[in-house]
Amino acid sequence: VGKTEIARRLVRLSGAPFIKVEASKFTEVGYVGRDVESMIRDLVDFAVNMVKAERTEEVQPKAKKMAEEHLLDLLLPPIRRKKENQEYEVGEELEIEEMREKNRDKLRELLKQGKLKDRVVELDVPKTQNPMMQIISPVGVEEMGFNFQDLLGGMMPKKVKKRKMTVDEAKEFLTQEEAQKLIDMDDVIKQAIMRVENSGIVFLDEIDKIAGGKSSSGPDISREGVQRDLLPVVEGTNVITKYGMVKTDHILFIASGAFHVSKPSDLIPELQGRFPIRVELESLTEADFVRILTEPRNALIKQYTALLSTEGVKLAFTKEAIAEVARIASKVNDRAENIGARRLHTVMTTLLEDILFNVPNIEEKEIEIDKKHIHETLDKIVEDEDLSRYIL
Repeated sequence: VGKTEIARRLVRLSGAPFIKVEASKFTEVGYVGRDVESMIRDLVDFAVNMVKAERTEEVQPKAKKMAEEHLLDLLLPPIRRKKENQEYEVGEELEIEEMREKNRDKLRELLKQGKLKDRVVELDVPKTQNPMMQIISPVGVEEMGFNFQDLLGGMMPKKVKKRKMTVDEAKEFLTQEEAQKLIDMDDVIKQAIMRVENSGIVFLDEIDKIAGGKSSSGPDISREGVQRDLLPVVEGTNVITKYGMVKTDHILFIASGAFHVSKPSDLIPELQGRFPIRVELESLTEADFVRILTEPRNALIKQYTALLSTEGVKLAFTKEAIAEVARIASKVNDRAENIGARRLHTVMTTLLEDILFNVPNIEEKEIEIDKKHIHETLDKIVEDEDLSRYIL
């Protein structure tokens, strides 16, 4: 019914640090697997990257200018000075500098015009592969990777290697490098943690998968144990991250689930109390399916039309055909499992299966899908309950 899509829209509308996680992936603290606090660490990582991207965008003009100057130094290296016992003649040094500046200005103009983009330059780039040390501890710091080189700081100089690349590639690389130097990472981390604590959103999907179903034997580490671990995080606690302590008191938690098998009342009472606002979404109707097939920018029909156009085939659907596809999807959802708008994928795939398979050999370059074609293709499958269950 669109729970996942609601989560995606929230990201675009809020602009706040947001993360969508599946509750079924967590296990109780102390067992193999990810504990619930890892979602807060992931949220902080997301926020740091978000703020860093914003800061990078802000310093981009200055970084480009600095990268351009660095690139000009590579294209026109500084003139070697004479030996100590040899002196320049009167005005010679000044003349050489003026000539170098003129040449530099010419190169700058050529660089802006893109006439030097294929020229190859040699750069010092840091070696990417470094030894990593994974830390595993009860507080769930398993994501922390300590780099030996960063840990020892200036004691071990960073290793670099020579690499040849085109001017365009070098310009992009140097711009990123200069942007990193201009960004104050301490301020980025401070802003990221502040955003997480004040406007962070955690979307807990598949919450129904950890409800009820008490196991007959052994500890219930993926259901009730996870629910108990969620209590302090949702209520408000301090979570240790590699960027520092993060308070979860004002983070917004949204939980969603289909609840086909279990009910919200199957969750432990304490967790039910942590989610006081409940919203029930209605199942999608035929009219909703018609809108989903036609209105979005990347609607299914538009995708298939664009796909076949690459083979020179023009695909078109009549209004009656679109309404019929929506009716069939709604009917199969009612009779079998209700999987919402995802049913349209299976119906459309089955409907266009033969056309997609034979498209290289199709002589007719204009194909119109009408109501009759849909009945011929799908009626037998829809009427046979076993076939519709496994194919649609």
